[in-house]
Amino acid sequence: MGRKNILIVEDEKELSEIISEMLTGCGYSAVCAENAEKAYKLLSRQTFHLILLDINLPDATGFEICKQLREASKVPVIFASARTSEDDRINSFDIGGDDFLQKPYSMKELLSRINALMRRAYGGDEEQLMCFGDIKVNAAERTVTRAGQPVKLSQREFDLLCYLCRNMNTAIPKETLISEVWGAFSEVEPSTLTVHIRWLREKLEDDPAEPKYIKTIWRLGYMLSST
Repeated sequence: MGRKNILIVEDEKELSEIISEMLTGCGYSAVCAENAEKAYKLLSRQTFHLILLDINLPDATGFEICKQLREASKVPVIFASARTSEDDRINSFDIGGDDFLQKPYSMKELLSRINALMRRAYGGDEEQLMCFGDIKVNAAERTVTRAGQPVKLSQREFDLLCYLCRNMNTAIPKETLISEVWGAFSEVEPSTLTVHIRWLREKLEDDPAEPKYIKTIWRLGYMLSST
């Protein structure tokens, strides 16, 4: 079963450890950052499926992180804070937050909010199996088959294919693919994306030079076509 990655940006070490332990026990993969600097470094190196973001941090505010994040990524964000004024709550949604949880909160409520947001963002079990042509992509098991035969993909190739599948028949800019697959603040060059697209075509297309499914959209990016 593929685990979804959650970034916990929280300066209260004990609380972040409790949350991390709870999420890990519930099938998620959790990484903690005690300040904005560490959060940015993590976001530049890997992708996350959800971010739990405190507002008050030692070196920045959660609002500032969310604003910068929204310039590069649509990853779901849950604000968690002891700040409960109406202005703070409204601002958290205006800048791109998806939910707001008031401290103190129970682990049961936090897990419920996370599960609900994950379902809205990534779909339920019925959306974990995606197909085009004779290719089947199982997002939950992180497996790919072509004409019934397993296809071996690297982790990054699989993540890229999954993102294309979830946005099938939609042209996606190169910048979006890089931020959503490599990390919101990744410094990966477009040439790296080009190489991974070529590798996917070599493994999934009958004729990689004339791709039927993974199409180049001139001066924009790529699109996975279902036909």
